[in-house]
Order: sequence, then C-alpha cells, then structure tokens
Amino acid sequence: MPTENELFSAVDALLEQVAQDDLPVPAERKRLREAAGLSQAQIATALDARREAVGNWETGKTEPRPPKRAAYARLLEGLAARFPAPATEAPAAPAPVVPEAFIGLAPEPAPAPVAVPPSRPAASSTAKPAAASSRRPGAKKAVAKKTTASAAVDPRFENGPLAVIDCEDGQVSAYCVGGLVLDVPAKSIPALVDWTLAEARLGQARLHRNGRDADPILVLTASALERYGLPAALSEEERHASRLPDSHKVVKQIAKAGLQLTQRGLGPWARVFREPEGSKRRCVQLCILPWNALDAREWDKKDDPQLPTMHPADLARYLGLYAERVMTPRGSTATTGLELMTALRPPTRAEKDPATGEFKRAFNDDALTARYDVVECEVPDEHPVLKGKFARHHMRTPAEMLMEEPYDWCRPLTDEECANQFLVAVDINMSFAAAANGLTVGLNGPTHLTGNPKFDASLPGSWLVDLSHVDLSRVRINGRTVDGDRLPSPFTPKGDRPEGPAWYATPTVAYAVELGFDVAPIEAHVRTQTGRYLDSWYKRLRDAYVETMADMGVTTDLTGQEFLEAMARRKQVDPTMALLETAIKATAKGGIGKLRQRSRGQVPYYEEYPALKRETWRPDIRAAVLANQRVGLHRKLMKTAAAADLYPTSIGTDAIVYPSPDPSPLDILPLTDEGKPVPGTFRLGVSPGMVKHQGTQTVLWAESLFEERGGVFNISNLIKTDQSAGEGE
Repeated sequence: MPTENELFSAVDALLEQVAQDDLPVPAERKRLREAAGLSQAQIATALDARREAVGNWETGKTEPRPPKRAAYARLLEGLAARFPAPATEAPAAPAPVVPEAFIGLAPEPAPAPVAVPPSRPAASSTAKPAAASSRRPGAKKAVAKKTTASAAVDPRFENGPLAVIDCEDGQVSAYCVGGLVLDVPAKSIPALVDWTLAEARLGQARLHRNGRDADPILVLTASALERYGLPAALSEEERHASRLPDSHKVVKQIAKAGLQLTQRGLGPWARVFREPEGSKRRCVQLCILPWNALDAREWDKKDDPQLPTMHPADLARYLGLYAERVMTPRGSTATTGLELMTALRPPTRAEKDPATGEFKRAFNDDALTARYDVVECEVPDEHPVLKGKFARHHMRTPAEMLMEEPYDWCRPLTDEECANQFLVAVDINMSFAAAANGLTVGLNGPTHLTGNPKFDASLPGSWLVDLSHVDLSRVRINGRTVDGDRLPSPFTPKGDRPEGPAWYATPTVAYAVELGFDVAPIEAHVRTQTGRYLDSWYKRLRDAYVETMADMGVTTDLTGQEFLEAMARRKQVDPTMALLETAIKATAKGGIGKLRQRSRGQVPYYEEYPALKRETWRPDIRAAVLANQRVGLHRKLMKTAAAADLYPTSIGTDAIVYPSPDPSPLDILPLTDEGKPVPGTFRLGVSPGMVKHQGTQTVLWAESLFEERGGVFNISNLIKTDQSAGEGE
C-alpha cells in the first residue's frame, strides 16, 4: 500500500500537469504582465527564476518547469481575472480625453503585444495577402488565416508598425510585416497619409505604460516617389537643407489638405500630421529611402549597399523586426537609440486631480525630466557657456575639460613578443551598452562642491583630482604581480600616465580607489538625485542583439570553436539578420553619443544649437558610460595579465590586440584547470560584454606597416576578418 506522502506526491504531480495545460499562450503572458505594470524582473524574483527565463516564457522559446510552472500558472490566472483580454473583433476602446498638453501621457490600458512575424514573408507568392478592404482575389481567406494565427494582436496596429510603399504597373501596394500586402487607393501624399490614419491600422504600442504609442511609418521606394510626384533625389541645395523647399508642389498639397509638417519640413524623415483628437495623435512618419533616410553606415552594408535593391517585402521584414525588437525607427540609429531611452523612461505622466477630476502633469522620479545648468568642464568646445572663456583656438587641457573617451593606445612589441607569429584581435560585444548596465547616473542638476570634498563613489558627476601619483608599474592582482608598464593607464584615453590635476567622471576615480590608491579631490560637480536610468535601455538592446544573433545560429550556449565557427558563417545564414545586427549595434553606440551631441556647424560658433534644448542632452551621463567602459576594460586587462602573463599591444575603442603563437583567440584567452574562462578575464561569447574574434594578422605584417609609416601606430582596427565592420560597437 502507498504511504500518505506518496499519495500526496502523486496528487501534486497531477496538479502540476493541470498547471501545464492551463498556461495561456506566450503573447497573452506578456500582455497580462504589462497590464499589471509588472516587470520581468519582479516576476523572476517572485518565482525564484532568472529574468531571462521569464522573457523566454513570454516569447515561447522555453516553457516553465515544475514547480515554478504551477506558481506561474497561478499568477497568470490571477492577472487574467483582473485584466481580461479585450475582444479581438471589437474596435479599440477610446482613450480618455485629456488636455492637449498631456497628449500621450494619460494612463490607458496596456495594449496587447503584436505577434512575432514569421521569419520570412511570402514575398514571392502569386496571390498577395491583403486587408479586408483589398480588391484583390483571396483577400478574405488571407485575413482569416492571419487573424487566427495572431488572436492577441492589438486591433489598432494589427498590420504592424510600418509599411513599405511601392508602385508596380500603376498599382500602389503597402508591404507590411509578416508578408501582408495592402492595396493603397491613395493618389497623393495627403491622401496616403489620411488612408494610413483611417484604414491602414499601422503603429506600435507604447513600451512603457506612461509613454506614447509609436506613429506609423511609411517607407517610400523610388517607384512610390515617382507615383506621388516627389523627386528621385534631392538637389545639392536640398540635401544641405535636408528638405524640399516650401514652394514644391507636394509641400503645397500637404498644406492645402489641412495637414502639417514639423519644422524639419519634407525631408528624408518627415512627420505629417493633423491636429490631435483629444489624446489621440494623428501623425504619420515618412521614411524616404532614395533620399538616404537609411544611411548605409548604420542600416546597410556600407561597401555593398543592399537596401536600394531589396524587395519591399524583405525591407518590411527587416525594419519590422527592428521595430519589434528595438522600437519603431525615428530617424538615424543614433536618434532612435536616444528616443528609446525616453520611450522606456518617460519623463512625465498624467495624474488625475481628485479634487477637480482633471488631468495634471506629474514627473517620474526615474527619468530625465528637465534641462539643468551645464558644467563648463563637461561641455564640448562650441557650447555657448564657453563664449569668452578662452582665447581663440585654445586647446583645453584635462584640468579644464572632462576627457572621458574610449581607448586609443598602442606600444612597441618587445623582443619576446616579436617571437610570436601572429597578432590576434578580439572585440567586445556592444561594449558601450554593456558599460551602461547597472551604472548609477545623475538625474538632476549639478551641485558644486569646493574646499577639497571627500570622494563619494555613490555620487555621479565630475571630480577635479590629481592621479599622477598612481603608479601601476608593479601591482598585485589575485596574489600575482602585473607589469603595469605594458598596460595603458586607466585614467586617460591615450593610456598615458596623468601629469597633474584633471577632471574625471566618478567611475574613473572609483577605480583608482579600488586599486588601493588615495584620492584627494580639489572640487567636484555632482548629482544628488541618482538612478540606474540606462538599465531598461540596455536590457532592451541586449535582448534584441542576442535574439538576432540566435536567428543566425549564434546562441548563448555555444563555447570555444563552436562559437567561432558560428560567428564566421552567420552573415551567410541570413543576410537580412546580418543587417539587423549592424543596426542594433549602431543604435547602442549612437544613443550614447547623442547624450553629448555636438553642433553640426549649422549655426555660428558659441550659439545655441537644437540638441541643447533636450532634457536628454546630458554629457555627464555619456562621460560616465565611457569612463565605465574604459576602466572595465582595464580591469579585465589586469586580470588577464595576472592569469596568463599576457599583455596587449594596442587597443582601439573596444578592440584589443594580443601577440600569439597561433591565429585563434582560443590560444590567448586564459582558462582554469577545469577548462573554464578565468573569472574577470575576457570570455568568448555572444552576450554584450563578452568578446568575439575580430581578426588575425602576422607580426611581420605589423612591422612592415610600422616601417612604412615611420613608427608605431594603433593597428587594432586594421586587423579585421570582416573589413566592412565599423570601428567599435
């Protein structure tokens, strides 16, 4: 006879089986979490799971296993009772009416997520799927299939975030994500905009409950420009102005139809809109492909552009996946990277006044909410605050300017290193994004500290301190002595030892303290309201990058030679995904750069330029990220030297070159006795912060270059297997 415990175990097993059957579909799991305003991290903490595991449950990559599965099912059941799914056939619920000043700020029920499109659209199908209003045969059948496959799609945006507009044989078509093709009846740009707002059902749900839904994007091909009376290319004067003149007939058509353009006018990226209806925006963004809206350096292969000849369905797939994994493009990848920060950390929200019942503006504590006074040492040379401060052509010194930049360092090879045959370059994946993860930054304005303030690593900002006494020629790491003379200084981008007082960001000074040296700041500009502002931004980009690499066969479980082989063949697996990889990396790098956007020369020197009007113009945050990237890299250099007596010969941004007897990076990365990477050193892998093989050259090749150019120079970014790869991540 079974014991009582055995019977209970059998019953528990049945309950677990019931829980397995009761789990909703992955898209519904995500909808329920977002409707409740919960993060994946919160659910992971409650279930004693990893945040990545929760994300995989919501995308359907993996399924929870007992005993977590039963607890997860119970959570979802409780959320479903509170936040029932909206009827898919019913029209979208009207948004609450709030004053125009709060458009996009009023809290609304979290919309259901858009279903993941299939990996390849049916571009070559003879019968194109179409919307219910399509006049083409087979339209109803195609729509029924699409609705069944994605029952949880937000009905407002059921056709995806964007469409590629193309004209063939006089018929204008809108290619959407998932292979869907819509007939476009519009015969002019104003009619096209109105059709998009009224019928196309394009757009993307907000990424944060206090954020704003993304406007639909129409990508216009060359044939669409010809159909709608737009020039195939901008003239030299128009390229300089980045817009068509107001006298152009299409611009006049837009004005005559009661539509408006933003101050940027009708250029490569243009916004055409009508006045909002309550809290509902009525705006369409045009991405004009032949006018270089998608710069080949960011969105394409710069040496062999693919986008101009890409089929509209493939282009819709590419940009649709970018929108799904990152966000709907807003312009350049750098602009999109900056906008992603705001989308994930909205500065304001609408709050209902209990006394009057009216909405009022409220600020979010975890966001950048206002413009603050700038600090002279943190701004670039052309900033208005520096007008009259220095003589003309004066080069500011480290004591006058915060010079937190990535490494650009090299040194001659020693005789012992020249005995090696190869120079192997490894590159850090998305190094700037990885440096932003977990970084505490300032959210308010600066506080000036004088009178030799005590250094506080918890206060982000800029510190004037003398680190010239820090001697790294012989330091001990993990009980072993490291030859610091063969490593760059962690305190300067060129790797030189500091010569006196200089301005440093908090991570740099904190690293000097970590190494065991005393620091005595002279003055400082710090921020007292702090937060990990970039965490959600990093996680979004990390997930997008890892998922895209997995689509090309490079997964997180690959190690050693398997990883190197997968990386080498990834671009042949799926060329579109290879473009997506480039765009995601450019978004991460460009977004950080936009925090200190410089004048583009469109205004006189020392005159205010448009970027300075943004709350997100924060050079101190950019400096903190770059400082964290540089000292984090140096920390790994030290641990690698201690573990394997291995020293780099040059570093360019995030590419590190090591001498090696063999051409593979497997021969230079130190391992433990168990065959695992030594903790704290460089590790091969696909995740941000890990490294990949950038390329290998011979020592003789390097020596010939040195002789040709008359001295040692930085060769780190010349050692590339893929010559189309850009510098850094």
